[in-house]
Amino acid sequence: MDNNLLEKYARLIVKTGINIQRNQTLVVFSPIECAPFTRIVAEQAYREGARDVVISWKDELFSKIRYIHGPEEIFDEFPEWQKTFYLSYVHEGAAFLTISASDPELMKDVNPERIAKARKANNMALTEYREKLMSNQNSWCVASIPTEAWAKKVFPDLPAEAAVERLWEAIFKTVRVDQEDPVDAWEIHKENLKKRMDFLNKKAFRLLYIKSGSGTDLKIELPEGHIWLGGSEYTKGGVEFIANMPTEEVFTLPKKTGVNGKVVSSRPLNYNGNLIDQFSLTFEEGRVIDFTAEAGYETLKNLIEADAGARYLGEVALVPYDSPISNSNILFYNTLFDENASCHLALGKAYPVCIQNAENMSKEELETLGMNDSLVHEDFMIGTKDLEITGVTASGEEIPVFKQGNFAF
Repeated sequence: MDNNLLEKYARLIVKTGINIQRNQTLVVFSPIECAPFTRIVAEQAYREGARDVVISWKDELFSKIRYIHGPEEIFDEFPEWQKTFYLSYVHEGAAFLTISASDPELMKDVNPERIAKARKANNMALTEYREKLMSNQNSWCVASIPTEAWAKKVFPDLPAEAAVERLWEAIFKTVRVDQEDPVDAWEIHKENLKKRMDFLNKKAFRLLYIKSGSGTDLKIELPEGHIWLGGSEYTKGGVEFIANMPTEEVFTLPKKTGVNGKVVSSRPLNYNGNLIDQFSLTFEEGRVIDFTAEAGYETLKNLIEADAGARYLGEVALVPYDSPISNSNILFYNTLFDENASCHLALGKAYPVCIQNAENMSKEELETLGMNDSLVHEDFMIGTKDLEITGVTASGEEIPVFKQGNFAF
């Protein structure tokens, strides 16, 4: 891969995604397969004035060995030193970068209950860390680069080297690295997303009615004081950052008990190294009361049963069908990309920043307004070419939001 493109991408992540501040620490979570690129990111961060770069390497092949051969009791544990690692840096005001590049089916031979146990222990131990990031106390970003296993899943008919090259090209296009100045290109993109947000925030819809030919027929109430966000966000200290690169969505939170009807998935969901495909969820007063899946049923069951809040929605996000990632006709098997090719919902925890004045409210006050809380937050895709969304205002006026899969305004 052209080293100039790699440096452009690393610079984009550091300057626009994380927006590293002088004398700030950058913490990077990276698969070991991504080490060469991760080192380029670290170099760029130092050049931009980072005080230090701390890298936490992840080895998913070892994780599989551990899940298969480790004793049962270890999956209920989370080491105190690891919790201290996360919290010490979050309290210091560090920025956090996650490089997302997992093998979509690596864990298909692993008992999903073991993975669910480990995920729950992790989420419980890191509740404070997750809350800090989800309320934008610290800047954070999720980006991605190819690995051979992932690339072969996306392009199974290509030799490994060609598959990796093709995936690099696709990623560069989705994050605008193929343009002359990616940083400038993102400024234009942010402004376009802001126009969508401004329209939705001005209308302050009370209800969204979502319907498609695939079987989705869902009503979602929105809480009073909800805010639509998208593109860049800001920390409490006023530092602008982009949480996901790429991003094509505008999003807000549903009212916890205000979701009714059925929703059908439009793309597979890669969850904990397992694929959940062709699935549906039925809601009553916000709660999942029934679900189906042609593939990954047990994995979906473990997700929904992670805790009481996992049966409720925490996010509704709008992405036009006619968008760059969707138009690529590539199924990435990676939520970072697939969610930005499709309207999507998320099971679990809602983002507090989607409620006006949330920083001055207690947890109880936010729950009273209708914000869901959970140890999980998992996006799944529902967008289709024929998706129709109607917004209903407080006065009862019905306004088209989506027609034939795209924004109606």
